[in-house]
Amino acid sequence: MNLTPLQELINLKGKTAIVTGGAMGIGLGITYRLAEAGANVVIADLNEEVGNASAKELSGNGLKVSFIKTNVADEEQVKQATNFAIKTYGSIDILVNNAGIYPNIPVMQMNLVDFEKILAVNLKSVFLFTKAAAEIMIKQSKGGKIINITSIDALHPSAVGLAVYDASKHGLWGFTKNTALELAPHNIQVNAIAPGGISTPGTGAGTTVSPDLEKLIKQFLEKIPMKHMGEPDDIGKVALFLASHLADYMTGSQVVVDGGVLLS
Repeated sequence: MNLTPLQELINLKGKTAIVTGGAMGIGLGITYRLAEAGANVVIADLNEEVGNASAKELSGNGLKVSFIKTNVADEEQVKQATNFAIKTYGSIDILVNNAGIYPNIPVMQMNLVDFEKILAVNLKSVFLFTKAAAEIMIKQSKGGKIINITSIDALHPSAVGLAVYDASKHGLWGFTKNTALELAPHNIQVNAIAPGGISTPGTGAGTTVSPDLEKLIKQFLEKIPMKHMGEPDDIGKVALFLASHLADYMTGSQVVVDGGVLLS
């Protein structure tokens, strides 16, 4: 058999990735692993201060990481981000649609502005970035990888107050499968990762949280068979797998990374 050596299977040297929402949390975990594997990584994030700091820190450790301030739900800014990646590194080979928000607002208390914002960040942004990046990948004629960060809520609701978040993640899972069909002839694989509970600034990790959030986290922990929250690197490692040659024959799949919570 003529098999690719193991070290080459995860070698991303010469490839360029865009990670939306890559400045902190899960996005930063993904950014680190892709850059560690040799990829040039563009962080596209709205938080300029944290984004610049993260890019500076990773670059200081010898990794190739740049930042561009991006409202992921704005078509013009999405185009600016993809153009920045091309101008800076010469190609786009990997796209990770990670940016997302999850305000806990019951439907009966939600207004239209909240509803539209959740769908804009969690779903519209994926359409905009997928279309812009895939157009470039097709022109390059060398395939590509698109990884969408869904949620276990794409499969089963986790709490009251996340109905619109759940709708956005169910939609993203459907979008993943259909774009996988559409882009397969161009050797572009489209897959998803469904995280469960991950310790990030958004879930209160490293910060003082409200009693309500603390109670919610405690209740969620009790459902996890592995009895602990995951870390951003748990998602970063799976993203590296899907971005690498290890997953070349996978498309339209969703990898659940949840410590077994869906089993409960």
